[in-house]
Amino acid sequence: MSKSPAVAPPVAPPPSLWRLFLGFLMMGATSLGGGVIAYLRTGLVTRYRWLDDATFVELMAISQSLPGLNATNMSILAGDRLRGWPGALVAALGMCLPGASIMTAAAFAYGIGGDDPVSKAFLHAIAAGAVGLITVVLVQLGAKMLTEIADYVFVALTAVLVALFHVPVPYALIGVGALAIWWHRPRSTGPHKATDPQPNDPAS
Repeated sequence: MSKSPAVAPPVAPPPSLWRLFLGFLMMGATSLGGGVIAYLRTGLVTRYRWLDDATFVELMAISQSLPGLNATNMSILAGDRLRGWPGALVAALGMCLPGASIMTAAAFAYGIGGDDPVSKAFLHAIAAGAVGLITVVLVQLGAKMLTEIADYVFVALTAVLVALFHVPVPYALIGVGALAIWWHRPRSTGPHKATDPQPNDPAS
């Protein structure tokens, strides 16, 4: 006996502005590391059920195509979708307030004791951890997106242009991007010969 496909739970009614603020405040306070989109999906789709997966993917695609941080863009788009422009305002405020508060306190603490050897050692450790996180993301994305040797050449070329020749990042991305588009262009298999069978030829 075949099982019927699982039905996704219905989307909850739009929350109040206060509830929307608290929800994004919680997500902003707990979204540590680089997986902010994963935290947002867990909160918006699974925990609060304010959005379904299809809507979340649509908003994520829009947020990634706009300048700015994905988390901030997503909070504005989701808040506007749920409660209009007031929702966009309170959602962005809730998403950004925890990080802004912590960074302000960290800057104040650094101004007081930044020259202390313990503080310097702590900052060096944090910097090493940040480089490690970036490296992990680079390896994970590279394993999925870089499929041939030429792709690794484009990565190395971009790094050399920016790090050694001090080419501005936008110019390096545009130049290497144009080269990559040309390399990955569709290539024709050559002109058809007169003796080759044609697609609509009954004899083929």
